[in-house]
Amino acid sequence: MSEKEVVSSPAPEHVGDAEKASHGHVTRIDINQNLDAKIRNPLAGIPREQLLADVEEFAHGNGLDEYVGLLRKGALVAQDPTCFEDIQGAEALDEAEIYALKREVTHKWSVPRTLYLTIITCSIGAAVQGWDQEGSNGANLTFPKQFGIGSKSTHDVFLVGLINSAPYIGSALIGCWFSDPLNNFFGRRGTIFISAIFCLITPIGGAVTQNWQQLLATRLLLGIGMGIKASTVPIFAAENSPASIRGALTMTWQMWTAFGIWLGTIANLVVGRVGPIAWRLQIGSAFIPAVPLTALILFCPESPRWYIKKGRYAEAMTSLLKLRNNPIQAARDLYAIYAQVQIESEVIGEATYISRFYDLFTVPRLRRATGAAFVVMIAQQLCGINIIAFYSSTVFSAAGASDYTALLASFGFGAINFIFAFPAFWTIDTFGRRALLLFTFPNMAWSLLAAGLFNLLPEKSTAHVALVAVFIYIFAAFYSPGEGPVPFAYSAEVFPLSHREVGMAFAVATNLFWAAVLGITFPKILDSLTVVGAFGLYAGFNILGFVLIFLWVPETKQRTLEELDYVFAVPSTLFIKYQFTKALPWWFKRWVLLQKNATLEPLYHFDSPPTATSEPTRSSSVEKKEPDEATGTSTGADIKGHDN
Repeated sequence: MSEKEVVSSPAPEHVGDAEKASHGHVTRIDINQNLDAKIRNPLAGIPREQLLADVEEFAHGNGLDEYVGLLRKGALVAQDPTCFEDIQGAEALDEAEIYALKREVTHKWSVPRTLYLTIITCSIGAAVQGWDQEGSNGANLTFPKQFGIGSKSTHDVFLVGLINSAPYIGSALIGCWFSDPLNNFFGRRGTIFISAIFCLITPIGGAVTQNWQQLLATRLLLGIGMGIKASTVPIFAAENSPASIRGALTMTWQMWTAFGIWLGTIANLVVGRVGPIAWRLQIGSAFIPAVPLTALILFCPESPRWYIKKGRYAEAMTSLLKLRNNPIQAARDLYAIYAQVQIESEVIGEATYISRFYDLFTVPRLRRATGAAFVVMIAQQLCGINIIAFYSSTVFSAAGASDYTALLASFGFGAINFIFAFPAFWTIDTFGRRALLLFTFPNMAWSLLAAGLFNLLPEKSTAHVALVAVFIYIFAAFYSPGEGPVPFAYSAEVFPLSHREVGMAFAVATNLFWAAVLGITFPKILDSLTVVGAFGLYAGFNILGFVLIFLWVPETKQRTLEELDYVFAVPSTLFIKYQFTKALPWWFKRWVLLQKNATLEPLYHFDSPPTATSEPTRSSSVEKKEPDEATGTSTGADIKGHDN
């Protein structure tokens, strides 16, 4: 068996005795085949003296001598996150450190301004994507006629679709795959800066084009920047964030995409009546959000996990000190990440770009993460949101609205999409990623179907456009807190550090490739099936998305990025069997038969309790829940301590 297949292989001969002792119990953990579904702490069980000796060796070998005392404390906290007040001896925590560790539980949103600056800055970049989508949406009403491709012929219809989809083609085929080598050489910050330059220049180029060929070229180049950015920004956000609010901070990507769509609708309205150059202003205005991104990313600290991947632990510690409230939190996180990365490196080792891509489909732990990321990403396209973002003006126009009324209706869609993203800040880390998806997909299906059916009303009826708009808005209201924020946040966290860039590249390429396919084909689908048939088709796709998520997408909320190794070590057959034999019967009893005493046997079991509101660090006054306290949720994958 290969080293990648089995983690329990003996430690390599070159590993020192101290390291063998330090990780002796760790080498028996199989993160490819976690049959008992147990989430383990790699530091648990190491004798205190041995752990502290390992910490000193780690510090002296990585230029961290000035932090030895702090790292000794941090390692003990990481080893038993619930009993940090009970640490005795020279490593006993002082009052300020205890206060900081308690406060991260009770005030999880109290984080350093540097972390907020980092999240806000990189997420602004998402507005480029949203604004560009909506800019092309408004431009669709005029630029085809100016370039002589505005007829209803198959050639012209597909050509307009190709131009609209060009950014996603450039992203899926080129941009996403550049993110891995760029991240390797320039880090997360440098890669985002490079992508921002693309997104700053290319919209302006698109605004001054003189024929459709030039417009197509500029939008392909824009796609390269968008692909690099979309593959890197969510990773950057996830790696810098504490587990308790990682979902909320990472989902700002979608938040700002929705904000960009909304701003794009405003720009469309502002310039919608200026005459023949309106489409140029609508496309060119997408450069605006790239300006603050280009400037502010230079002031953000680099990802500490990227530094750790490169073996630059002193710089990782410097970053963590900026991103955490107290040095004890930085020391705890640094050593906990280091311990788990050792396990990952023993499983996967060093690899080339090509071999890392191959691993996504051959190494069991990676294959499960790849499958889950693929499902949530392709489901975002199956749900139909981008056909609305691309073509809402066209859809409303086809429903009988004037061009300007169609722009007004699209403005309402953009506003709803943005406003209803706010609830996800609280729900994504409480209800969880999986629960949000399973709740919202059926609701998106019926609302999209209703929007299509109301197109059967007479076109001259005043209720026609109004009812179509209302149900499109309802669809957007369900999309925004669920399938909107989850895919990019989820995909950024499910891969181990060694394969995070290439895994995210694959996930984003999947998403944007199918966005391109839908963008190209939807005008023809709309022409052939009319609005009723097109919306009915996508309503069916929402049901398909629900089934795929139910079967293949585990929960990730409130676990550290390193702990997710054990979640994705659970075999898919065991996970699917659990959904059918445990979760589904429980759901039927609880919500159909209304049996309030119905309980759901948990799938996952933890060495340390899942973080209800924070990373696995809380005061010893926080009790671990017993198995009989486990509560079930409709996600179908509940665990002890109400994590699912």
